Amino acid sequence: MKAVRPKPPEEPVVRFETPPGKQAQVDFGKFRLPWGMRNCLLVVLSYSRLLWMTFYRRQDMRTLFLGLESAFLFFGGVTEEVLFDQMRTVITRDDRLQGGGLVKNAEFQRFAAHWNFTPRVCRPYRAQTKGKIERPIRYVRSGFFYGREFLNDADLNQQGILWLDREANVRVHYTTKERPYERFIRDEQAVLRPLAARPCSSLVLPPQMELGLVPSFPSHRQAIAVERRSLSEYDGLLGGAS
Repeated sequence: MKAVRPKPPEEPVVRFETPPGKQAQVDFGKFRLPWGMRNCLLVVLSYSRLLWMTFYRRQDMRTLFLGLESAFLFFGGVTEEVLFDQMRTVITRDDRLQGGGLVKNAEFQRFAAHWNFTPRVCRPYRAQTKGKIERPIRYVRSGFFYGREFLNDADLNQQGILWLDREANVRVHYTTKERPYERFIRDEQAVLRPLAARPCSSLVLPPQMELGLVPSFPSHRQAIAVERRSLSEYDGLLGGAS
C-alpha cells in the first residue's frame, strides 16, 4: 500500500487588532439587481467596525474617489492608513511574492496625499489580512440585501443608509462585543485625522457629470448630509435599544 504522508500543519491565522484611528479597510462587492449589476463600496473602521457603504454602477477610479470622500465625511475624519485589496485603481503591479515591491497608481497616490492617509495593499492570496472587510461584505448580503425589494438605485441606497443607522452600526458586534457606534464615539472619533478642506481635483479623470454618476445616484454631498445627520441620531437609537 502506498504510504500516506501526513499533511503539513497549516499556518496559523493570528487575529490582530488595530488601535483607534489607525486603519480603515476598503473593498467592492458585486450585487445583481433586476436592472443590472451594482458595485457596493464598503469602508469599515478597523478598530470600531463602524461601517459605511454605497452602491454604484461602476468600479473605477472616479467611483473609488467619490466613495472614499463620502466615507471620510461620514466618519468625520480620516484614518492614518487605508487597506485595499488588489485594486488596479490603487496599484498597477504587485511583485512582492517575487521579492519585488508594489507599483502604485500615481493618480491614486495624489488622492491619498490630498486626504493625508497612507494606502496599504493586501498581499495576494492572504485574504485573512482583510477579515474586517470580508465579513461585512457577507453581512451586507445576508443582513441587508437578501429578502428585500428595491425600486431603483436611489431606493437601494436610501434603504442602505437606514440599515446602517438602525442595525449595522448599532448592533453588538460579534468580535468586539460592543456596538460599533458606541466604540467609535468613545475611542476613535477624536483621534481621526482632520478632513481635507476640499475634494481632490484629479489631473486625469473627467468631471463627475461626464461619467453619468450623478443622475443615477445622490451626489456625495447630499448623501453625506443625510448620513451625518443620522450619526447624530444614533444616541436616540441606542437609548431605545438599551
